[in-house]
Amino acid sequence: MEERTYKVMGRSGALNIAFGVISIVAGMAAGVLLIISGAKLLQNRSKIMF
Repeated sequence: MEERTYKVMGRSGALNIAFGVISIVAGMAAGVLLIISGAKLLQNRSKIMF
């Protein structure tokens, strides 16, 4: 029973590390895209007329 618990905990830890890396990469990609779109909006703000 203890051996099975140990294996499950190891797999769970590895899965948590994998999801952590994926979420960091996705967050960085989203941040870069937001910075680029914001820069484009600021660059073209003089062309907007209300």
